[in-house]
Amino acid sequence: MSSSVTLTAATRQNLLSLQDTAALTATTQNRLSTGLKVSSALDNPVSFFTSQSLSQRSGDLGNLLDGISNGIQAIQAANQGITSIQKLVDQAKSVANQALSTQITTTGTASTKYSAPAADTTLNLFVNGVATTAALTSTGTIDDAIASLNTAVGAGSFSKSSDGTKIVMNASADVEFKTSADQTALGFTGGTNASGVTYDTTTAASQSTDLTVSGVSARATLATQYNSLLTQIDQLASDASFNGTNLIRGKGPNNDLTINFNPKGNSNLQVTATDETSAGLNLSAISNKSAGTTKAGQGFFLLNDDINTTLDSLTSASSQLRTDASTFGSNLSVVQNRQDFSKNLINILDTGSSNLTAADLNQEAANSQALSTRQSLGISALSLANQAQQGILQLLR
Repeated sequence: MSSSVTLTAATRQNLLSLQDTAALTATTQNRLSTGLKVSSALDNPVSFFTSQSLSQRSGDLGNLLDGISNGIQAIQAANQGITSIQKLVDQAKSVANQALSTQITTTGTASTKYSAPAADTTLNLFVNGVATTAALTSTGTIDDAIASLNTAVGAGSFSKSSDGTKIVMNASADVEFKTSADQTALGFTGGTNASGVTYDTTTAASQSTDLTVSGVSARATLATQYNSLLTQIDQLASDASFNGTNLIRGKGPNNDLTINFNPKGNSNLQVTATDETSAGLNLSAISNKSAGTTKAGQGFFLLNDDINTTLDSLTSASSQLRTDASTFGSNLSVVQNRQDFSKNLINILDTGSSNLTAADLNQEAANSQALSTRQSLGISALSLANQAQQGILQLLR
C-alpha cells in the first residue's frame, strides 16, 4: 500500500514560489557568468540566429581586411618606386644636359707650311662622323684651301698662322681625316692609317699629333653614366614589390591587383599595373650608333641632335611617371576609404549582434540580489505555514 505526504495548501503554495525563485536564480546566475541573455536557440530563436548572421558577416569582412591592408601596402610600394624612379630620371636629365653643354672641339696648328698639291686633290674628312670633302687645287693659295675647308667643316673652323704660312684648325666639332695623306696635304703630321675612329664601315686615320680633340671622351663617359642610370631604373622597378606583388614592373592582366571589398567579390577595385622600367618609359641605352642614322661612331652623345632626342624622351618619361603616380594615389585613397568603411561596418555588425544576445549585467546583478531576498522571504513564509502542524505536535507531546 503506497502512501504520500500531504501538504497544506499554504505550504504547497510557498514551496512552488521557492521553486520558481530557484529557477529564476539559476537563469540569472547563468547570464552573469556568460554575459549573454541568449546563449542558444532555445532561449530566443529569432535573436540567436539573427545575431549569428551578423557575426558571420562581420567575420567575413574581417578576413577581407587583411587583403585590403596588403593591397594598400602594394600600392604604396609602387608609389614609392615611382617617386624614386623620378629622381633617377631627373638625374639622367642632368647627365644629358651636361653632355649637351660639353663643347666638342678640334684644335691645333700644322707643323709644316702649306703648299699646294702637284695636282688637284680631294680631301676626305669626317665632321662629327659625317663624311665630307674639301677640294685643293694645284694653283690655289693657302687662303683658297682655308675657304674650301671652312665650306666643308664650318665657317671659322680653319685659319692661318700669324706668319700666313701654316693652317690652323679651331673647329667646334670632332674633325677626323680618312687617311694620313689627307692630314699631310694640309701640313699636319700624319697619323697611322685605319687605326682611328670607325664610322659605320669606314675607319678614319688616327688623329694627328698636331691636333687635339676635346669633349668626345667626356661625352662618351657621360653616355656610360646615363646607361648606368637606366640599369638602376630597371632594378628599382623590379624591387618595388610587396608580398610578391609588383605594380610597376610591367603591364598585363597577370600583374594587375584586384582588391575585394565584400565576400561575394562583386564589390572590388582592380589596380592596373604599369611599366616603369626603362623600356616602359621609352628610354633607350646610348650605344656607339647615332639614333638618327644608326651609324657606328656617331653615338655616345657625339651628336647634339641625339642628346636633344634623349632629353625629349626623358621629359615624356617624367610626364608618364607623374600620370601613373596620380593614378596610384587615387586608387590608394579609394582603398583606404573602403578600409575605414569596413572597419566601421564591422563595429556596427558586432554591436548589433551583441545587442541581440548580450545581457545587461547591471540588471542581472540587481535581479540576483532581489531573488536572494525573495528566497529568504519564501523560506520564512514556508516556516510560518508549517507552524499549525507544529502546534499539534506539541499537544501530542
